[in-house]
Amino acid sequence: MLCYTWNVNGIRSVAKKNLLPWAILPAAEVICLQETKARPEQLDQELLEPEGWHAAWHSADKPGYSSVALLSRDKPDEILSGIGEQEFDSEGRVLAARFGTLVVVTAYFPNSREAGARLDYKLAFCASMEKYLERWKARGCEVLLMGDYNIAHQPIDLARPKENEKNAGYLPEERSWFTRLLSLGYHDVFRERNPELTGAYTWWTNWANARAKNIGWRIDYGTTSPGLTARVTDAGIMPMIMGSDHCPVSVRLS
Repeated sequence: MLCYTWNVNGIRSVAKKNLLPWAILPAAEVICLQETKARPEQLDQELLEPEGWHAAWHSADKPGYSSVALLSRDKPDEILSGIGEQEFDSEGRVLAARFGTLVVVTAYFPNSREAGARLDYKLAFCASMEKYLERWKARGCEVLLMGDYNIAHQPIDLARPKENEKNAGYLPEERSWFTRLLSLGYHDVFRERNPELTGAYTWWTNWANARAKNIGWRIDYGTTSPGLTARVTDAGIMPMIMGSDHCPVSVRLS
């Protein structure tokens, strides 16, 4: 099963560029999207339910804000919208599809914002995510958590770590939570396969020609629960795919 995650920065925006994920992501079987920035009633039918795909959408109460989607070739056994807490679910941040005992989650973690203005909210979301993952575990499921975490975990995960030590996405509290997630047995499968690979980024600011210069951050991930890791046969980043300020990330499961 080849799974992708991509923060599209507006599903209608990539549609206007003729860069729809299900048309350009090679051999995709599951597609996790973040920042779709649309409610279902704002989408035409070919976006809402692409031919040949089963699609689910979880949208923010506020139109044009946040929101996630999950598309799959096979029909899921179960779709679960939200993380179970209204303060986060009102922003449309989490959506899961269960295929037997495998659960694929698309998640859009909050941005802690300038000077950590929303850091408390971000950390509360991370704590709720732990509980959410534990509930799936209690059901006997293994989880592939795909999405935009809005965290660069280690210095290798961004081009200019020193200059960004006090900036959102690289704050000590955010990085510590990611370390905690891994200590719980979850695996950053791309970094495990590429422990010393530099320049592997998934997001670039729109300023100063950053993408062309590859001055970026790795903030989009696929992490696996302990019992799923052995099924990972490949993990990749696809910076050549344009259409957003993020690029897609892939995880292939046997």
